[in-house]
Amino acid sequence: MMQYYLDKSSKKFDCPNCHKRRYVRYIDNENGNYMPINYGRCDRESKCSYHLSPYSVTGYTEIETKPIKIMKQTFIPADVLQQTLSGYEQNTFIQNLLQRVAYPFEVADIENVIAMYNVGTVKNGYRKGAVTFPFIDIKGNIRAIQVKQFNSDNHTTGTDFIHSIIEKHHTLNNKKLPQWLTDYKENDIKVSCLFGEHLLTKHNKPVALVEAPKTAIYGTLYMPGFVWLAVYNLSSLNVQKCRSLKGRDVYLFPDLSPDGAAFKLWSDKAKEIEKAINARFVVSDLLEKIAPDQDKSKGYDLADYLIKFDWRLFRTKLFTPQQEPTPLNVDYYHDLKYFDSSINVDGEPLYDFIRSRVHDVREHHSNAAYQELILLQKELFKNKAMPKPSRVSTSLPAHSLVMAN
Repeated sequence: MMQYYLDKSSKKFDCPNCHKRRYVRYIDNENGNYMPINYGRCDRESKCSYHLSPYSVTGYTEIETKPIKIMKQTFIPADVLQQTLSGYEQNTFIQNLLQRVAYPFEVADIENVIAMYNVGTVKNGYRKGAVTFPFIDIKGNIRAIQVKQFNSDNHTTGTDFIHSIIEKHHTLNNKKLPQWLTDYKENDIKVSCLFGEHLLTKHNKPVALVEAPKTAIYGTLYMPGFVWLAVYNLSSLNVQKCRSLKGRDVYLFPDLSPDGAAFKLWSDKAKEIEKAINARFVVSDLLEKIAPDQDKSKGYDLADYLIKFDWRLFRTKLFTPQQEPTPLNVDYYHDLKYFDSSINVDGEPLYDFIRSRVHDVREHHSNAAYQELILLQKELFKNKAMPKPSRVSTSLPAHSLVMAN
């Protein structure tokens, strides 16, 4: 009987080469345990062909071991991104933030997030007026450019990718695809990094991780004490995509779901990832605790709550580093005029609930991030019914490049 054999069950793992869940691992017959993760075979023989046998290491041959095929990744050229970085006067998402939300933002703040994340515009074609969210990795490579169309409430009405739009344009006009696009289509995974990942080399702030780029943009506008990143969607949170977060402290804000499935999924994933990459992951249960059932059934996310608040409240300085209370105490919350001893959250006094969720950040991070979390929780509890406020005008210089006439 052979000491090592390929698992004959239906269980599959993520391939260490192509990262698809088509990987069969070797088992040690002596103890019944899996061999280290690098020993196994990928089922995608024509597209990956990864196979490392433990026998090849000891000099024996179980079966012929195929050479590892290195998957070459193609990135989107910088000039494609550059072509999107204009036309903000017709960008529905941007104009909503400047003119149509309840508390319009200052032009300087919008220009700042545009520059930070390289947010762009589709200026022609069937996605005209859509916003572009580029996924740029920590080395500056452009992995993908998501295209989102929004209505006047900044709710999604259409989703696409820039490479698909370019391909359709060439196909309809009987044009040959550019070589980069032909190669790019061979990538097994298009969205293979975090949105905003390139910012990690510029900031040592705590990281806030959300699902969608839109939420990361909102988070940056309201709570700039964090570096806001997005994974793309609920199921995209995985070890491979989060490797750039090694050594960082990460605070996760999953979307709501009717049965708490999203929160549970991310909580389980967070435990797996922090062990694999040596990071510290904290999953916020704030929305799970306070959100009404109707919000959960609609799958609301943090952005749906933030946009109802006046962003200027988050510019308020609660205290200076010299004045901040250590440790936190009840009197301090009374001074903020929002502590109510009659309020409980799942049987936990509001004071204890808030303290437990901000003290962790204060222990490890900046005064700014600490204050922003306090303010977020203050506003969420104060406006628990979340009525939609009327539009409040702000001073917006007409000469700005991002303002529509």
